[in-house]
Amino acid sequence: MKINYENVEKIVLKLTEQKQTISFAESCTGGRLAAAFTSISGASEIFYGSVVSYSNEIKQSWLGVRQETLEQYGAVSAQCVEEMLKGISVLTNTIKSDYAIAVSGIAGPTGGTDLKPVGTVYVGLRTPVGEEVFQCFFHGDREQIQEQSTAFAIKKLGDVLEI
Repeated sequence: MKINYENVEKIVLKLTEQKQTISFAESCTGGRLAAAFTSISGASEIFYGSVVSYSNEIKQSWLGVRQETLEQYGAVSAQCVEEMLKGISVLTNTIKSDYAIAVSGIAGPTGGTDLKPVGTVYVGLRTPVGEEVFQCFFHGDREQIQEQSTAFAIKKLGDVLEI
């Protein structure tokens, strides 16, 4: 799955028309969501920013992910991504981000376990009407897993916006 930049452009246009905004909390994607959006002219109208919270300490400090969540479920979990979504929403509360995406996963080649192999990624999407977290299993090398994670998040947002 490759990043569909035409869909990113359509998302930017639709959110601009609707006067809505988006922010990201990224881990394994390392800023790729932000890069995809900032590659589109006009994104500054709708894109507030992205926190690349690669370490657990930054997930806790910047996004408010609880130590208990990290200990019980790990950084690569639906529970962590839910808290990342909440955290980016809190960070952008004063400027009201309408949509948020959070991503955490194992891009590899190291870090995988039997329960969470390389390619395990959780993608969370918060919209004005609710939120959902998707568990994904991607294949390939590190870069391919990061790209698939980014592309999946963009596709899910496009689906919600009916693009």
